[in-house]
Parts: sequence; C-alpha cells; structure tokens
Amino acid sequence: MSFSAVGLPKGNAMSEISPKDRSSLTHVDECGAARMVDVGAKPETRRTAVARGSILMRPEAAKAVRSNELAKGDCLQIARIAAIQATKLTSQLIPLCHAIAIDGVTAECSWKSDCEMEWIVTVTTTGKTGVEMEALTGASVALLTVYDMCKSIDKAMTITQVYLDSKSGGTKGDYRRSNH
Repeated sequence: MSFSAVGLPKGNAMSEISPKDRSSLTHVDECGAARMVDVGAKPETRRTAVARGSILMRPEAAKAVRSNELAKGDCLQIARIAAIQATKLTSQLIPLCHAIAIDGVTAECSWKSDCEMEWIVTVTTTGKTGVEMEALTGASVALLTVYDMCKSIDKAMTITQVYLDSKSGGTKGDYRRSNH
C-alpha cells in the first residue's frame, strides 16, 4: 500500500484534500480519521426538525391499510410507534450523531393520493445539537415499517422523497426547504 505526503493511504478520499481544506471538515481530524464533534461549549437552544417521506403502493395494499385489515395488525399505529422509537435510537444507527435528550416526537401520516402515503415526523429538543437526523430516521423507519406490514400484499412498494422539510434553533438558524 502506498501513502500520500500526509500519511494517508493513496486512493483514500482524504489524501486528495489539501491540509488547509481538511481543517474545515468538522467530523474528521487532521489525518482524516472520523471523530465526533465536541459540542460542550455550545449554548443550549430549543430545536425542532421536521422530516417527510412517502411510500407508493398498489391499491390492494392501500385498501388493506385504510381498512385496518392487515394480518400483522394496525399498520398506522405500529409505524407511528416505530418512528418514535427510531428517533430515540438514531445515535446508535448513525455513527457520528450525538445521543441527545428528545423532548417530544410526533409522527403523523396522510394520504397524498389513493396509493401514496406520506409520513411527517417532528422532533423537538432543548440542547446543544440539532435533531435533523432524528427526524429523518423517524420518517424513514415509519416508511420501512409500512413496507414490512404490507409486503405480503405488495413487494413492489416504493419509498420516495425522504427529506428534511424544516429545522429551527441552533447557531446556524432556521431552515425551510423550498419547493422543488
């Protein structure tokens, strides 16, 4: 194995970044090794994040969900509980996320069309780091749970458009996704 001038294996993406540019990366050290950012000096602020995601399914699956006729039980309530649980486990799934105290979670679904369900997950905390990843994880797991609950009827379901809709609080201020 050959190494770059800064001691990183050649072919490593970090070996291609100048030391000056590397110093601006928050989650890697000067050698390119992953690290968790120290948020200890940051002030605590109220933070909220909202994530959305959709799942497309065949009419038979949608009908079974709407009429609560799935063999595995109440899809919507189980997906809601899964979303809430997932927000609390995000730091165990995403390596550089901080474990944070979550103040509240809502997970709501609606039908965008006859065969497209949307989940909206809102997470709040008062802390030193945001809850964007928790909201995104919650929305993703809600959708995965719907898939799991309905897969005996429709294995071709498609999870689409999982994204951060908005966030507030923190030193970088508020964000609202513009319509694409």
